Amino acid sequence: MKTLFDTGTNVNMARRSFLRYAGAGAVAATGVLAMSSCHKHHDNIFNTVDVGSGDTGILNYAYALEQLEAAFYIQVALTPYSGITPTETALLTDIRDHEVAHREFFKAALGSNAIGSLTPDFSSINFSNRTQVLAAAQAFEDTGVSAYNGAGYLIQSPDYLLLAGKIVSVEARHASYIRNLVSYGSFANNMILDGNGMDKAQSIAQVLPIANTYLKTKVSAASFNYVP
Repeated sequence: MKTLFDTGTNVNMARRSFLRYAGAGAVAATGVLAMSSCHKHHDNIFNTVDVGSGDTGILNYAYALEQLEAAFYIQVALTPYSGITPTETALLTDIRDHEVAHREFFKAALGSNAIGSLTPDFSSINFSNRTQVLAAAQAFEDTGVSAYNGAGYLIQSPDYLLLAGKIVSVEARHASYIRNLVSYGSFANNMILDGNGMDKAQSIAQVLPIANTYLKTKVSAASFNYVP
């Protein structure tokens, strides 16, 4: 599964997408990170990696989730489910490209403070089955949106907060599309919205146990009250 993350074609494509997407914001983010973090805050022992603390920790948290989503959609593209339509193929490929670009964005912004490549575990998903693939995609997208919403208040740098807001808006579009594929008209129902019509938020301690069910490399966030 490790090759899902680092195939040359995908990395080159992701870098091009990253440059288009990130622009000056990535330069600013990289600079702020370099100044705010003088050493790594994460370990990789017993197949567990900790995201660290502060803004570095939040960005590593997002990087971990984007690694997982990118790996999932790369697998979907490699092994399309039975009966997939040309429209679904085109849009799921677009989502794959977005997730790879997000992954590479965080990797570049974090530089030497980035956690390593995580190893996914998709053994519970039958990628030839449309229902299972779309159910997993919906879970990833809904969880991703709620994760950004739940961690946003912890971000100290205005640059990072702006970039996180841009990314979560794209993730919400993904979620709406996948939800409509699963059940037409469910793009923004009360399962994901609160009483004020806003997307729900989940804490880091709520999100990482979900993500870890699809990861062989477990992710912890001791500074944010979660250790698996």
